[in-house]
Amino acid sequence: MSRRKFFIDTDTATDDAVALVMALQHPDIDVLGISTVAGNCTVEQATQNALYTRDLVGSTVPVHVGADGPLMRPLQTAHHVHGKDGMGDIGLPLHSREPASHRGAQAMINAIMDSPGDVELVTLGPLTNLALALRLEPAIVGALKRVVTMGGTAVLPGNITPLAEFNFWVDPEAAAIVTNSGLHFEMAGWDISAAHAVIHDELAAKLRSLGTLGQFAVDIQGVLREFCRTETVLDGFDLPDPLAMAIALDPSIVTREAQHFVEVIPGDSAARGQTIVDERGASGNDANCRVIYEADRDRFLDMLHQALRDARPGN
Repeated sequence: MSRRKFFIDTDTATDDAVALVMALQHPDIDVLGISTVAGNCTVEQATQNALYTRDLVGSTVPVHVGADGPLMRPLQTAHHVHGKDGMGDIGLPLHSREPASHRGAQAMINAIMDSPGDVELVTLGPLTNLALALRLEPAIVGALKRVVTMGGTAVLPGNITPLAEFNFWVDPEAAAIVTNSGLHFEMAGWDISAAHAVIHDELAAKLRSLGTLGQFAVDIQGVLREFCRTETVLDGFDLPDPLAMAIALDPSIVTREAQHFVEVIPGDSAARGQTIVDERGASGNDANCRVIYEADRDRFLDMLHQALRDARPGN
């Protein structure tokens, strides 16, 4: 049986890195490439973080530098959440590694169009690269097998404003382009992470005891853990990107979902980046999204343990 083909787009910070480990360590996944995007940190930093994580698992997957900022506005990062280097400021050597190219959106297009109907795209950051790819090659809408997006929120308030989740808020114009492109996607929002992917201190200690990858996955979360302690009601730190990756790897861990029309509010109003989920069909638009409401926490944690415990060489 051939391995499934993934392409991953990421603004690589602490939780993104764990998600990358999950994909690169999975025996049934062939990661064709990784594109980086500005979001949690600058695209240059996100690229170095992705390259470090790739090297840590012994992978040679190409990493491509993507968009260095949103389509229509200055970049606002999340250094206060993930650290100045995006990886918890623990002194990792996050420099001097060479990416495969500086054409992230084009690399995404090439991977998709070279294997039409086979590529599953997982986006972990702002949707800038995907929006650019859609503008450059609209045919990817029909060529993609599947799209899983970590972004938005279906039922909870936002995590960056009262209405918006960070990834969609950073580049709402890109998110609006994607949601109105005709592309069908799966939304693993921040709300399901807050409900099903919080790692409390006892569990973090167990993950850390798994070995090198477990130590890495936990130690880089220190700044995030402190942010969650002081600024949120979470008892620990949450891992939205790893949960989205788990759903990409195994769709059956989703326990409640629905097909709805989803769009994102662009512009600079108080609703910037807000996710609109048309649960009643009032818009009259066809569903464009598998909205994920709940996931199996125990199975997610099992997948996380497996990825951090295995010593299998990466892709």
